Amino acid sequence: MPEETVLGKGIEKVKELIAPKPDTEGESSIKLKFPNHLALTMEGIFRHSQEKKLDLAETYKKSFIILKNLVTIQVKHNITILTVLAVPSSTRKDTENFSVLLDSLINFLNDLKKDPTIHKNKVKVSVLGKWYDLPGRLITPIKELMDETRDYDAFFMNICINYSGQEEITDALKIIARQVKADKIDPDLITKEIVKENLYSSYFIPPDLILKTGLKHTIPNLLLWDSVYSKIYFAEKYWPELKRSDINKAFKMFQD
Repeated sequence: MPEETVLGKGIEKVKELIAPKPDTEGESSIKLKFPNHLALTMEGIFRHSQEKKLDLAETYKKSFIILKNLVTIQVKHNITILTVLAVPSSTRKDTENFSVLLDSLINFLNDLKKDPTIHKNKVKVSVLGKWYDLPGRLITPIKELMDETRDYDAFFMNICINYSGQEEITDALKIIARQVKADKIDPDLITKEIVKENLYSSYFIPPDLILKTGLKHTIPNLLLWDSVYSKIYFAEKYWPELKRSDINKAFKMFQD
């Protein structure tokens, strides 16, 4: 069977893998509580494409379908905030692979802007990170999506693009330093609350649960200031391999 046909079928089946279904794969036993803020990393997309010898554009397409379907899970389980690290700032931006990523990301953002789930459930979409430093063809769909959903307040979806948790803290400290220099803040009165107020994610509560994809058990560079007490679930698989059962396992761990 040609590889393109296999990939096409893979794309068609991805919704079945990630979309929530009632009383399946242990969901009926998950009744106690769900996180108010779920954060995830999209690690392993390129490596998955390489190891499986799959077309990178199709792999990104599948990966963003998974992300889109997570909004359905968010709404179903009344998870107020969903934060996803889609493009770390450490991603190399001078490669052909990055151009493929941008094309897939643009298509995803344009699709999300028209998604009935977003509008029916009043999901406000924000983009965190230094996305404004990326190529101009990405800026317009980001602005349009945020503008389209700016008045929504039932659910919140944060997409981290050109983002680093360390840079988020560094930028907050720069803002505070300028305020100290302008005699607006006494340095002896700086508190952790003041630092929080100047983060990209200042308006959001800390994540209760972080689901980390990839094979390494390392702390993700995501919402570092806020993740002090977060539970972390290591999926031990690449993002394109993520299934609904993996998310259910993370929810079960959260209840312990």
